[in-house]
Amino acid sequence: MSKKKIASVASILVAAVCASSMAADMPDQWTKDISQTPQSGHPDTKWFQDAKFGMFMHWGLYSEAGNVWKGKDYYGSGEWLMHQAKIPAKQYAELAATFNPVHFNADDWATFVHDSGAKYLVITAKHHEGFAMFKSNVSDFNIVDATPYKKDPMALLSEACRKHGVQFGFYYSQNLDWHEQNGGGNTWDFDPKSKDIKKYYAEKSIPQTKELLSNYGPLGIMWFDMPGGLTHEETLAFMADVRKLQPNCLISSRVGQGLGDFEDLGDSELSPLPIAGPWEALFTHTDSWGFQKYDQNYKTPKEVIKLLVSTSARGGNFLLNVGPDGEGNLPEKSREYLLDVGKWLKENGEAVYGTTHSPIRDQPWGVCTAKPGKLFLHVLEVPHNNVIVVPNFTGDVKSAGMLHALASLQWKMENGTLEVTLPGNLPASLDHVIEVNYTGELQDGWKSTPAVISQEFNSVAVDASYADLAGNTKIKTQTYSQYFGNWKHDTVIEGQQSPEDTATFNLAVIEPGDYRLILEYACGADGKSQEGAIDVNGRTYTFQTLFTGPYDSHQPLMFVRHTIGIIPLSKSSDLPLVIHPLANSPSFFWLRRVVLEPVSSAP
Repeated sequence: MSKKKIASVASILVAAVCASSMAADMPDQWTKDISQTPQSGHPDTKWFQDAKFGMFMHWGLYSEAGNVWKGKDYYGSGEWLMHQAKIPAKQYAELAATFNPVHFNADDWATFVHDSGAKYLVITAKHHEGFAMFKSNVSDFNIVDATPYKKDPMALLSEACRKHGVQFGFYYSQNLDWHEQNGGGNTWDFDPKSKDIKKYYAEKSIPQTKELLSNYGPLGIMWFDMPGGLTHEETLAFMADVRKLQPNCLISSRVGQGLGDFEDLGDSELSPLPIAGPWEALFTHTDSWGFQKYDQNYKTPKEVIKLLVSTSARGGNFLLNVGPDGEGNLPEKSREYLLDVGKWLKENGEAVYGTTHSPIRDQPWGVCTAKPGKLFLHVLEVPHNNVIVVPNFTGDVKSAGMLHALASLQWKMENGTLEVTLPGNLPASLDHVIEVNYTGELQDGWKSTPAVISQEFNSVAVDASYADLAGNTKIKTQTYSQYFGNWKHDTVIEGQQSPEDTATFNLAVIEPGDYRLILEYACGADGKSQEGAIDVNGRTYTFQTLFTGPYDSHQPLMFVRHTIGIIPLSKSSDLPLVIHPLANSPSFFWLRRVVLEPVSSAP
């Protein structure tokens, strides 16, 4: 995967290649007529936006190594092993001699994708290592010519996916190619100054992409990644040629120059707020995209469903990666956990597939998805009193009930707030879904609706993205990694330097009482030991920032849970909680969220 969110990760490059000076050298590569190419992307992305759930698979020579080289475990994303260990290209290529995925079964894989509830599959045709997982006449560094396997798994898998009604697509890394002298990225074998990137594009990258577009039937997606420099015009020209070979194929935003048919966020990044248009959040089931022999950190079915419905609530698709091993086996825990997800989707898919972003922001109990006249409440955490509170409900409720259940639930409306009571004998579920039918219009309240604070939950977190900002205060996405290539993204508040630089969290306190107030933040050297204040409910609470470490994008960013104290909160529909420095300072902290925990005085 790419190292972080790539704003203009240019495309499969006609990149440097497609400069007008190259046109005479490459008459058969790509045409230059872009007069009919829409700048806004593909005219029909409906199937993609309705799908909501896709599966990614990273599979290559790195799967044979399992992130182990010469007896040493490398910690980080497995598909980057060659780069991490600085393995010479000739030595790394020797992995092909033992790469024999005899357990690969295309029908089994396609069945697994289908039964997991995913509507499309994207698989790596060539990653940065330069090895083609398909039969290529362009380079013999491919699974048919270089391994004892001697078959083209992509031909079998594309056919099996279509048989099972799964849209099929390819990932292709255009510019990075550590196997080739002229490919991007390998500076430990090849002198960067001697590279001829245009020659690489002309002789491998573009012709291989043309093979993928021509030889595997109708494709749903071409998922491009990590290209080099491409002008806006060259990217449009490239997209026009993709359209000619595959008119219905969608192109990822990592084609670059702000183009593409849908936007891909950074690796393991979820937008805190809804995004207009088609887009995709991509996560991996473990800590790595490529298979690692020691990686057992699987996301549970409940964690997967929470990511899926949270992405759907923001209007996007959830793309989840699974890394097969070198023998062609899918990880058993991925099978077990994702088939559980598929069982849940079989019963509750109506509340996911074909939905749009919710006008109701995240709540302590969960998230919402929407269809015309329907709001689906995904209850991920049941409140102690079984009452689901939905603020800012501006429609007229007609009915409320558990999804697909015949019996209705008790509900009431009061001052624009909907309350639905769950049954006392609620069966176990990964996500309890309530269907609310209504008429009228629901107003978007992601930013304007106060955060509901209730004693019915053990903890209520209010994320930074919901704050109203004043002065120099601003919102930023802080990107960092844990292991190599294992990227994380946190939305934080920063830029506060004076008492006028405020962050205000508006609270709707349902039940008055005492709450433990916690700030979750990271703090660098410039901000440590600064005094801050929190103004709420007519009182001011002061604190001093705690140093957590410097920021380095390639190191973990450590967040502290700083307990400020026990504070009383009065019942209120809009109670401001204001955070600011007490005095002028060069820096303050990176505030991720405010957490409120009810405190009981009962023995």
